[in-house]
Amino acid sequence: MKPQISLSPRAWAELFLLSLIWGGSFLSIRLALEEVGVFTTVAVRVAGAALVLWGYVLVRRLPLPREPRVWLAFLVLGILNNAIPFSLITWGELRIPSGLASILNAATAIFGVLIASLVFADERLSARKGAGVALGFVGVTTAIGLAELRHFDITSLSQLAVLGASLSYACAGAFARANTRGIKPQVVTAGMLAGSSLVMVPLALWHDGVPALPHAPGVWFGLAYLALAATAGAYLLYYRVIAAAGAGNASLVTLLVAPIAIVLGALVFGEALHPRAYLGFVLLACGLLVIDGRILRRLRLPPKKPRELSGQER
Repeated sequence: MKPQISLSPRAWAELFLLSLIWGGSFLSIRLALEEVGVFTTVAVRVAGAALVLWGYVLVRRLPLPREPRVWLAFLVLGILNNAIPFSLITWGELRIPSGLASILNAATAIFGVLIASLVFADERLSARKGAGVALGFVGVTTAIGLAELRHFDITSLSQLAVLGASLSYACAGAFARANTRGIKPQVVTAGMLAGSSLVMVPLALWHDGVPALPHAPGVWFGLAYLALAATAGAYLLYYRVIAAAGAGNASLVTLLVAPIAIVLGALVFGEALHPRAYLGFVLLACGLLVIDGRILRRLRLPPKKPRELSGQER
């Protein structure tokens, strides 16, 4: 039986850092949409990040793949991991509360673990991992507020759009692990963003027209943050986690993004943090500990019996 991969302490630290970065993206999207259209926001995000990362790749002279199938994989990955989910989430945030969007986006972890268990032999869906994901999802919904779920309407295209984005993210994680092995994460990210830029820039020009320069400084900040931090920097971390811990484990970052977004909203905009958020954080932490499994294994291990001394040792 193939041994199962797990999250190392370093991978957990990178997941938490990634959640901080992506938690701020919800605030940045709100800022950008004040003056910029949905497709233009996504186009600026992916194209700006692509320029930065390709500059890095060229300066470092990182080896580039020569097989056409790899570049085709970059295009597919750019569509699955950028063009589709970025557009759906950005469009959805125009019409539904950010709290509900965060809850629905957290479903990526559920989809990610399920898809990875179907595709990869070393990411089987164990009872412990399934229970941990479920507990973490309960923690996210509790932190945001279960009352938000009352807004869920299966006929709402906006909510279905965010769920569709979650499914697309999960498929992208598994696709990346299966098709980018042996390629440096910086090259994977740059290639992926080039692929999504080829889709989003023409789409934005066709739908939104030539964009005008924003007036509000907050819009500039939102666009810059989305391109440089939430995309260029974040995906470098994301693919490091995929390489080290697997697609299913990497998708668990979405369980952390929503509560981080709540905390950032409280710090940046002075939004009150409801006491239920702390209960949600506790449940979320318990879910992550169950998924990690190390504490549970230590609790199950019997104490070591003292070694009996031999006659000569006495």
